[in-house]
Amino acid sequence: MAGKKAARLPRDSYEKELLRLQTELVKLQEWVRATGTRLVVVFEGRDAAGKGGTIKRVAEHLNPRVARIAALPKPTERERTQWYFQRYVEQLPAAGEIVLFDRSWYNRAGVEHVMGFCTKEEHQLFLRQCPIFERMLVEAGVLLRKYWFSVSDTEQQERFRRRLEDPLRRWKLSPMDLESITHWEAYSRAKDEMLVHTDISEAPWYVVESDDKRRARLNTIAHLLSSVPYHEVPPPVLELPARPPSTGYQRPPRDLQTYVPDHAASL
Repeated sequence: MAGKKAARLPRDSYEKELLRLQTELVKLQEWVRATGTRLVVVFEGRDAAGKGGTIKRVAEHLNPRVARIAALPKPTERERTQWYFQRYVEQLPAAGEIVLFDRSWYNRAGVEHVMGFCTKEEHQLFLRQCPIFERMLVEAGVLLRKYWFSVSDTEQQERFRRRLEDPLRRWKLSPMDLESITHWEAYSRAKDEMLVHTDISEAPWYVVESDDKRRARLNTIAHLLSSVPYHEVPPPVLELPARPPSTGYQRPPRDLQTYVPDHAASL
């Protein structure tokens, strides 16, 4: 929600609605597979804006053979000599597949531009070519959805602080993440310029207010579902077969195999 900040969503309301939406995502997945649809969902935003948590909830109950996450590392020396979009093209879905981009080709409009990892000329070339590239995808029949997660400076800093103190999430932080704090306005200007050039009618940007992670996850999934004309595909009729009678098989002695120690017994 834009404007006045909404109250944090209660956990019980969140979990109930999340389960309902995830059930619909499974229906969406089966529709994608049955119809041969190609669906691409781009998740962008500042560090700690909530992209990863939302992607996790989207993919949680989906078949990884149908829906996969593309989170590319920094380009290799060889990839740096390729057409910029080339390594992202390799990640695009075939018929009946969903690809969730945890950051995407928009790296060039954000971190690469702000941190000086590309030239001004490369940045401007990206802004000219990106709308053309995305129109080509849409014209080829790809369903493309783009979400920008918007987090406030105070909330981002608090999330960074919690990650620093949490050994289970400490890996999420890098020196570059923390350096982004000192480039807040530069990232804001880069985002504004990106939206001016790439918020096109064929593939518009959708902004997700993400100071409340629970609201952001539900709002994103609900919008994604509403934007795709899927319908429930009847599952195949399956019956559990009767177990056939034994033919005399005997299991080898247990001492011939190495078992995992029963750690749970010590709890």
